[in-house]
Amino acid sequence: MKIPRATLSSTPAGPGTEKILVRGVNWLGDAVMSMPALMRLREALPEAHIALLTEEKLADLWTNHPAINEVIRFTKLEGVGQVSRKLRAGKFDAALILPNSFRSAFESWMAGIPIRVGYGRPLLLTHKIPPRAEHIEMHKRSAAEVKRLVSSFPNKHRDSYPLSGHHLHQYLRLVSFFGASETPQAPAIKIAPEEVSAFLEKFGVDRSSKLVGLNPGAEYGPAKRWPVDRFIEVGQTIDRRCLIFGGPGDVPTATQIAAAIPSSVNLAGRTSLRELAVALSICDALLTNDTGPMHLASAVGTRLVVPFGSTSPELTGPGLPGDSRHRLILGEAPCAPCFLRECPIDFRCVRSIEVERVIRSIEEILSA
Repeated sequence: MKIPRATLSSTPAGPGTEKILVRGVNWLGDAVMSMPALMRLREALPEAHIALLTEEKLADLWTNHPAINEVIRFTKLEGVGQVSRKLRAGKFDAALILPNSFRSAFESWMAGIPIRVGYGRPLLLTHKIPPRAEHIEMHKRSAAEVKRLVSSFPNKHRDSYPLSGHHLHQYLRLVSFFGASETPQAPAIKIAPEEVSAFLEKFGVDRSSKLVGLNPGAEYGPAKRWPVDRFIEVGQTIDRRCLIFGGPGDVPTATQIAAAIPSSVNLAGRTSLRELAVALSICDALLTNDTGPMHLASAVGTRLVVPFGSTSPELTGPGLPGDSRHRLILGEAPCAPCFLRECPIDFRCVRSIEVERVIRSIEEILSA
């Protein structure tokens, strides 16, 4: 066994043939942000067998990913006992648990994996990793706090944070236990030319001119969503063919936008996760809220325009922290970022972001 057993101060041994389970995260954006850590883990242990345990809905994200040897899928209907039996059969030497949740640690504990590394849950882990000194908790403001800030500091713009607090660093911190570098790199997903050809044929997308993507949804909640009427105004104003994105829950909104932009192609609810990645990769620019497809688009190389209202680009922005390829537009409000799903007042942070500024940012990207 070449994985350090004793303390976090142990010097990890060189590459070996260990079997390592990585318990993946459950949200698309977080999964993309974890990719640099897994690439660093692969660098540190090039001969190890690395398996990723992930929910079925995210499995296609890891198709042919160079850091992963095996993808173990589970569904929401499977309990801890069923999942732990799958893991026990794998005879893993160590488990790297990315989510800070009881269930994630309990699965590996139930499976009898001898080394279990993660944040929190000390009774279920053999090695609890302390948070980085630069780690910043995303404090959710209460409705009362939001109203107090708006009333007391009407001229205040918003809070900002150092880029060293970006969520991407949290996953890099965990893999350092195995001797991996904590130096960040951009999340990257490769799309094969034949995937693009198959997508264009299946959905009848014309790629003869520049394409602009519109992603008006945000699964986390309405506080992160730039108003739909402004997405429509952008689509009607720019002289570009638009692709409209969204999951099954975004179909009504996407249908509304598509009806107002006759030349658009509505893909909401029609693509698999892999097809979504391909579709995002052919966009010359994407206007999107802060949501999973934002991270996915950045990973396939698409440049973004993102209105940020209730969340922080310093903590969860796309790509490498501070990536200059993208245009991240900050809404102004004394209560922002509040990190809430629902706005308790009037959505003033996202509503402060004007259509003209967004259109200007899109045109800058298209002309670059």
